[in-house]
Amino acid sequence: VQLQASGGGSVQPGGSLRLSCVASGFNFNYYALGWFRQAPGKEREGVACISSTTAGGDTFYRDSVKGRFTISRDNAKNTVYLQMYSLTPEDTAVYYCAAERDERDSSWSGYSDAYTYDYWGQGTQVTVSS
Repeated sequence: VQLQASGGGSVQPGGSLRLSCVASGFNFNYYALGWFRQAPGKEREGVACISSTTAGGDTFYRDSVKGRFTISRDNAKNTVYLQMYSLTPEDTAVYYCAAERDERDSSWSGYSDAYTYDYWGQGTQVTVSS
């Protein structure tokens, strides 16, 4: 099993980035996918999640990124994306992708719980600074 995240970088406030995460080694369609982030000195937090294809591919976001970030999945490519616009310094963090098989709680609180995820990528750094 592998999740390979990429696309991070350094941008100025107001800029945009698109993160990608390519998965292998498990049945992608049956897994919910999430993007999490961890800033220095802070706990890991959920950013955006998308339910499995079998559960409808619903999307969920933390309040601070609604309207700025979009999560999507391409099942043909086993890839999940996070398109980020209007980035602010508060978005600076290491971003991780993750996959969850058991979608017990089909809500933001459920999907944003990092402890329910089975597989994790290695993280990609996003730095927003002027």
